[in-house]
Amino acid sequence: MKWKLAEAKNKLSEVINLALAEGPQEIDRRGDRIMVIDKKSYDKLIGNVPNFKKFLLSGPSFEGIDITRDSSSMRNVKL
Repeated sequence: MKWKLAEAKNKLSEVINLALAEGPQEIDRRGDRIMVIDKKSYDKLIGNVPNFKKFLLSGPSFEGIDITRDSSSMRNVKL
């Protein structure tokens, strides 16, 4: 259902109840649109996204990889 912002503010409980019972509710504010959806639908939309720390920790291990800096001299470059 589509709502104007003023109407949605006055009937917030109804907007929320309809979002839970019937699905997403659209609120319009001078051309800007937002959707009110229930948490279950939101979780379904975003999927199982790990947080940034978990993402970094779940990457490949660098154990056994030589990451020492090359100590050879730099090349000469004309500027």
